[in-house]
Amino acid sequence: MASHKLEIACFNIESAIIAQQGGADRVELCDDISVGGITPLFETIASVRKKIQIDLYIMIRPRGGDFVYSEDEYEEMKMEILLIKYKQVNGFVFGILNEDGTIDKERNKELVELAHPLPCTFHRAFDEVEDPKKALEDLIECGFKTILTSGQKTNATEGINDLTELIKQAGDRIIIMPGGGVRSSNIEKLKKLNVPFYHSSAITDKTETASLEEVKELKRKLNA
Repeated sequence: MASHKLEIACFNIESAIIAQQGGADRVELCDDISVGGITPLFETIASVRKKIQIDLYIMIRPRGGDFVYSEDEYEEMKMEILLIKYKQVNGFVFGILNEDGTIDKERNKELVELAHPLPCTFHRAFDEVEDPKKALEDLIECGFKTILTSGQKTNATEGINDLTELIKQAGDRIIIMPGGGVRSSNIEKLKKLNVPFYHSSAITDKTETASLEEVKELKRKLNA
């Protein structure tokens, strides 16, 4: 694989600009880092879209906490996809589970269809599923293009063996994108997974903003 691509999780407008400046290929835009990301405000999306040219994926998540949603929350997710879809974004990131830790196939499939023709990534809700092998097949069936996962471990480096297994199982049917603690200090190890996309927040201090040096270093090592 000639070129590995880099997606940066951005929790503010500044990070999105830094991601582009540092050579990232895509931004995953969300709000509220303290809960791992929720749907960003429409104003933020519009502002980021004006400022960056690289691909922009939007997190659709009504709240922090688990990934089992009420009917009202689900309706909210549908509405957000329909409203954001035409704001010149390039894709969506979301995930819905059943209470027993399986994939909610019906609802996920409906959201993927609403987002069409924009591609969808199933986010790290995947790291909470009971049976990752079965979940992977379910997500392919739902029409997702990518799964963001740490291999069900605290971070992607710890999950490297599980990620290897998932990548093997997925073949060319769906992209497995390693995420969770991905930094320039461990990207060379993770690069051996040889997948198209890697995911990082590139945050190296106590702020919520990506580090330009870290984005550049991630990109440099990915393409070395």
